[in-house]
Amino acid sequence: MSPLALGVAAATTCAILAFVAFLLSGPSETDEMARRLSRYGAAGTDAAAANAGGVAPANFRDLLDKVTGSLNPLLARTSHTGKLADDLQRADLRIKSSEWVLAVLGIGLLLGVILALRYGVVWVFFVGFGGVWFLSGFYLRFRQRKRTRAFNNQLGDTILLLSNALKAGYSFSQALTTVSKSAGPPIGEEFARATREIQLGIPVDDALNHMVERNKSEDFDLLVTAVQIQRVVGGNLAEILDTIAHTIRERIRIQGEIRTLTAQARFSGWIITLLPVGLAGFLSLISPDYFHPMFTQTAGRIMLGVGLFSMAIGVAFIQKIVKIEV
Repeated sequence: MSPLALGVAAATTCAILAFVAFLLSGPSETDEMARRLSRYGAAGTDAAAANAGGVAPANFRDLLDKVTGSLNPLLARTSHTGKLADDLQRADLRIKSSEWVLAVLGIGLLLGVILALRYGVVWVFFVGFGGVWFLSGFYLRFRQRKRTRAFNNQLGDTILLLSNALKAGYSFSQALTTVSKSAGPPIGEEFARATREIQLGIPVDDALNHMVERNKSEDFDLLVTAVQIQRVVGGNLAEILDTIAHTIRERIRIQGEIRTLTAQARFSGWIITLLPVGLAGFLSLISPDYFHPMFTQTAGRIMLGVGLFSMAIGVAFIQKIVKIEV
């Protein structure tokens, strides 16, 4: 057997194992608690844990915990592990860093092997693997922007709820607790976490600053700054919150109108970017001989370079047009 075939077989095995492990890594916190309690107790608890286990039995969960646990010391040596954990949290992905790395490696290896077998050259494997790695970062940023947008859309009403709680005579910590119980996700989850931090002894200002670091919201940063100033110089915090809520709600309304007016231009930007790349990939997949001269001949390379340069200019101009600061 040739070295290429051996490498492909090994990569395929690793990819399948990593992908299966990723599929088995999806229990919620409630399912995990039920599984752990099942070790101590009665048949009813065992049945509940079995039902909560979903697709994978407990022994597969234990195997996955061992695999990810062995990866954690390796990831702890790198400087990107903490940033990856923060990025997963901002993207509302409740998985560990080791599970995310395992999933990306598995999918990347699987796609690289498929492309290498399809085209019969080794370098295509690295193209597929690098593409999955790049798209995983893009997916994380997309989830983060989506969550931040949902957070900002809830912020105006949440500040009014906070102001009403203060007007009712609650302290600021009690008002935070009220908001955490009344608001929906994702902002309710963030306030609940801040409330737990305050109950554990973290100062209120530090808990609010942690929320700002997790969410990267300019509107919420404005709120936290106003609250911190009021705690130093005094004043009617409820009236300050009403003013901030009105400002934030107007800003969100204007941003919504801008997104509506620029939707066509933004969609055109996506078409300009994705259509040529998708068409080139489709032609290369179904008819490699037809598209092969674009990579091997000088004229084809020049055409690809000019096309990529023109696409970059078009995307830059469209982004400049549709990006309006409010």
